[in-house]
Amino acid sequence: MEFRLVKKITYKGPVKDAPEDYDYWKTRSHEERIAAVEFLRQSLYGTVKPRLQRVYRIIKRERS
Repeated sequence: MEFRLVKKITYKGPVKDAPEDYDYWKTRSHEERIAAVEFLRQSLYGTVKPRLQRVYRIIKRERS
């Protein structure tokens, strides 16, 4: 599946007042929606290795 970015649109507000493209995406399958989000993510950040944002260390503490 191939996507192309046509224009940037930002909408903030209640879902009931969302533009018509909300209805379009409700009709798409989960796989198509995820693929579109991945396309947008790669357009913004490029291709990067999946990784954790931070490294955490678990330390066991003795009970006092």
